[in-house]
Amino acid sequence: MVRTYGFLSTYPPTQCGLATFTASLQRHLAAATPGSRSRVVRVLTDAEPHAAAPSAAHPMRPGAVDAAAEVLNRCDVAVVQHEYGIYAGSDGDEALGVLARLRVPVVVVLHTVLTTPTPGQRRVLEAVVDHADAVVTMSEAARSRLLAGYAVDRPGEVVVIPHGAVPADRSAASAPGRGPLVLTWGLLGRGKGVEWGIAALAALRDLKPRYLVAGQTHPKVLAHEGEAYRTHLREQAAASGVTDLVEFDPAYLGTEALADLVGRADVVLLPYDSSEQVTSGVLVEALAARKPVVATVFPHAVELLADGAGLLVPHRDPAAIAAALRRVLTEPGLAAGMRDRSADLGAVLSWPAVADRYRGVCDNLVTDRLFADRVAATR
Repeated sequence: MVRTYGFLSTYPPTQCGLATFTASLQRHLAAATPGSRSRVVRVLTDAEPHAAAPSAAHPMRPGAVDAAAEVLNRCDVAVVQHEYGIYAGSDGDEALGVLARLRVPVVVVLHTVLTTPTPGQRRVLEAVVDHADAVVTMSEAARSRLLAGYAVDRPGEVVVIPHGAVPADRSAASAPGRGPLVLTWGLLGRGKGVEWGIAALAALRDLKPRYLVAGQTHPKVLAHEGEAYRTHLREQAAASGVTDLVEFDPAYLGTEALADLVGRADVVLLPYDSSEQVTSGVLVEALAARKPVVATVFPHAVELLADGAGLLVPHRDPAAIAAALRRVLTEPGLAAGMRDRSADLGAVLSWPAVADRYRGVCDNLVTDRLFADRVAATR
């Protein structure tokens, strides 16, 4: 069925995970329903420069809730990304102003579900969920946490659809004379846990690994503290005597460049500090590329690596990270077995499959709304 899909989110050229996610979902939804159109309300902050937005995007500055709702109400269904940090107001409560003005069915996608939210965060998330006709979490852990820890009146409307990824199985041999490539990527900031990866390198020197930390500093981190975290990591590497094993690529990587980089990695390391993370696009991309993964025990990793697609290690434990990396890089058959298990996940995590799940949710909501309107008209 041909639809007009509305999206409320950050959006390229904004450089963040939500923007990339929304652009990918928009593109693959259009491919799943030829002839369909989309309207994007691109959430901006006061600090964000007035960069030229794609022609399909309508910029939303703080306070512009009426204009945003007007755009979305011209669609058949609205898909709203929720993350506290992208909306204005206390705990991002400006999102509620848009949601309250929508007259079309609403799908809310939750990117964060906190275990111990502040009272304000709890109030906002419960109100966001209450405005939605369907709620999407990207892991079973997020759904369970939402239903157990928040007031959700309609639990049957909460569905799990995984984060999508473009399969990027572009394995390439390591450069001659160079050791195995260990890769961590994404927007850089404290909590990424890179210091634990660096601390693990001394115990792996005999393998001559190359630890590549790819990605620019998160814009909000950059505005608050500049490159202090990256400088700290460089100083740590020097103090530990592993400067020759660590590389930094501060560029923001586009889809093709990222696919090429991931394809050259021997193992992907996710040494995150947080035990809250119920959604990790980096993890999904790594598995879609059939790369062995070593990750700390954050909820999304525990869920996706349970069948052996990677190894789990405790938080802030460089010795455990070193031992896991050594196993992946030296234990016969281990990396190959991980790639095989990742391949089993690939079909479910591919963007076409994920977009088709969203299409089904949207179609059901539109059909239900049309039926309800017809019933109301006969009364």
